[in-house]
Amino acid sequence: MLTSDAFSYVNILDRTLDASWKRQTAIANNIANVDTPGYKRQDVTFSNILKEEIEDINYKTRDQAIRHADMDDLESEIYTDAENFSYRIDKNNVDIDSENVELASEQLKYQTMTTATSSEFSRFRTAASIS
Repeated sequence: MLTSDAFSYVNILDRTLDASWKRQTAIANNIANVDTPGYKRQDVTFSNILKEEIEDINYKTRDQAIRHADMDDLESEIYTDAENFSYRIDKNNVDIDSENVELASEQLKYQTMTTATSSEFSRFRTAASIS
């Protein structure tokens, strides 16, 4: 992790990319275990943690919140979704159609964030070449 206010947005993107990758892995695991009796789907929580961190009322703008975000608080967590719920006889709670939609959505998010990260580094290169 880079330690400068100039890299605050990149650091947030880095944590978000990590969380997105972890979520894609969890969803792929769910898909792989769709026929495993008793398997409970897993998911990753991160977006609500990020939202809480950057919507802190102590900052007037989102940029200020991003610059002062505590990177230690921005950790993604894997959890078992609806652990006691199952609508199937085999006690598995994975819905393959929902998982495929979630995987496609997460892949688009990841692609968007990698593009944003590349754009940030392009801005840094442009600024460095002007200096």
